[in-house]
Amino acid sequence: MRFLAVTLTGLALIAPATYALSLVNKIGMAKADYFVAQQAYAGWWIVGLLLPLAFLADIGNAIVLRADAPALTLSVAAAALIVLNLVIFMLFTQPANAATENWTVQPDDWETLRRQWEYSHAVNAAVTLLAFGCTTLASLR
Repeated sequence: MRFLAVTLTGLALIAPATYALSLVNKIGMAKADYFVAQQAYAGWWIVGLLLPLAFLADIGNAIVLRADAPALTLSVAAAALIVLNLVIFMLFTQPANAATENWTVQPDDWETLRRQWEYSHAVNAAVTLLAFGCTTLASLR
């Protein structure tokens, strides 16, 4: 279970980290360039399926490690951070995706939506990195 939890939580980090690392280059792009760049993420929704799997693996890790209080706490924290990632996505990222029809429609407030989308992914990268750290530390105990 430890290996599975670390692997799935680590895989769940890849997409938000990719988005966060590209933020510096994308945040200042002109409208046309930005909408073209966003098409690189078409179909990436499937990566989001890793989040529920990571959550379940972290809960499984907590159950397996329940006799070790610090490991249990770290595993529960990792699961909670994965839930926080999903909440941030639903409150900030998904509304931007919906308003732009996954960046195929260019509404008047596209710059606000771009900031919302980019920064929500950056925050989710940090949240998921913390989850990965918690999972790893719990699994190494």
